[in-house]
Amino acid sequence: MALSAAHWVYLGGIVLILGTTIARRNVLVPALLATVATAAAMTGDPVVAIQALFNATLTAASELFNIFLIIAMVTALLGTLRAMHADQRMVTPFQKVMRGGWSAWTVLIVATFVISLFFWPTPAVPLIGAILVPAAIRAGLPAMGAAMAIAVAGQGMALSSDYVMQVAPGLSATAAGADPGRVADIALLLSLVTGGTALTIMGLMLARQMRTPSDALLEEWESGVVTGPRPSTGLLRRLRRRLGGGPGAAEPVTVVEEVEERVAVAVGGPPPASGGVPHVPGPAGPAPGDGPTAPGPAPDGAPDDPRTQRLARVFAVAVPAAFGLMMVYLVLGQVGVVPAVQSGSAAALVGGLATVLVVVACVALDGPRAALTSVGEHVTDGLVFAFRAMGVVLPIAGFFFLGNAEFAGRILGLPDGTHAPGLLVDLVVAAERFIPGNPVVMCFGVLVIGLLCGLEGSGFSGLPLTGSLAGALGPSVGVDPATLAAVGQMGSVWAGGGVLVAWSSLLVVAGVTRVPVIELARRCFLPVMAGLAVSTLVAALLL
Repeated sequence: MALSAAHWVYLGGIVLILGTTIARRNVLVPALLATVATAAAMTGDPVVAIQALFNATLTAASELFNIFLIIAMVTALLGTLRAMHADQRMVTPFQKVMRGGWSAWTVLIVATFVISLFFWPTPAVPLIGAILVPAAIRAGLPAMGAAMAIAVAGQGMALSSDYVMQVAPGLSATAAGADPGRVADIALLLSLVTGGTALTIMGLMLARQMRTPSDALLEEWESGVVTGPRPSTGLLRRLRRRLGGGPGAAEPVTVVEEVEERVAVAVGGPPPASGGVPHVPGPAGPAPGDGPTAPGPAPDGAPDDPRTQRLARVFAVAVPAAFGLMMVYLVLGQVGVVPAVQSGSAAALVGGLATVLVVVACVALDGPRAALTSVGEHVTDGLVFAFRAMGVVLPIAGFFFLGNAEFAGRILGLPDGTHAPGLLVDLVVAAERFIPGNPVVMCFGVLVIGLLCGLEGSGFSGLPLTGSLAGALGPSVGVDPATLAAVGQMGSVWAGGGVLVAWSSLLVVAGVTRVPVIELARRCFLPVMAGLAVSTLVAALLL
């Protein structure tokens, strides 16, 4: 097919964004520029191009708001538990297992993988974030380490294999004309190889960042401080040189002061006023400018009040039990004992249950009349946290949605029923003929196509394309179509399923662990790409 000017402009935008990401710079401005340029090339109307900036962000917000809402509700729940000091009581049983950073790392990986394998990561991650992440932080695991473990085990290993629900293998196998069971078996093996390699590299990266178990670590994390190693003074010197030249040169004080402020925080100083992971103000935690401690609760809710202590003990058991019963219900639904809960409904069940628990906890702690105010405050704090921490990804996601035929018409304001081009799919199809007929090169070519399809932020949207390519190209080079389809599935799901791109369900992981989502995607990039390279070699040479 012939590529139009809009295709080349969109491709240039992708290259610009990828290059900016590799250079470790914020990709917001490149995404905005690429959106305007692509929309202008598609329509030839500068007014529509400017409107597309807003429409693309609005479309991304409407598609991703369910994720934002889950983050908000779980954050509100953590706020209510923290108000009665039930959060620390809730994690106490896990301290017997999570005795240090490495044991916490292992528990998070195993728990995330098992739960996500049955229920998909979107409903599983908030549950893990509410129950296991605080215990892991207290055990000495950095927040970024917890985020990487959850992302790789859940959005990566569990979702890319999808071995239990088998939606992904079914899509790949149907398009490739292969046996779904064989695709699922190969995908499970490749996901374990990819995840094992990535986690090994991440473990080496975290070796010097583990800290001694302490309640202070949990308090820092809940206050909005990212737990991790102290930056070196050499970093500050390099930053000064980059911003202002040599010694004595004028320097942008605001940026340097922000970095130095974060250094002070890492060694126990007060939280920064801005930057890093946004602080979640509210009745359960300190607001910016309030100092290291927040105003205490009402006399009847003071931390030393026996009534509050009893409530803390009750809710420390009730919250995990409620989520445990939810998991039992989901399992019974899978075996047909009760009506099955689908993936989207399961995520809604997590958010709804968290909301109910917020209301119940506030009524129990503050009383029915005061709860009318406190519930609203906790929910508002949760929404503020979700948008302050994750809102920057919406314009970025909007650019990639512009390349999807399903969303392009809405973004460009085309009339209903008007066909909109799928720029990203067109580019992938056009590149197909440049893939040589060597089995190893073929496997890596399909992997790259899967990765490009995953840039949309939807891990499953590219599976029909990679499956079709596997069925068409596999026999010509002597590669089993099921194997080639599984390789494409790895690329698409590991990228768009929530590990390599920040405008995906990686938002949930970053939200529950309270780390910057862009930085999390950067930390995952090299280990996961190494894992995908190893698993693709395994597929090409051994399967």
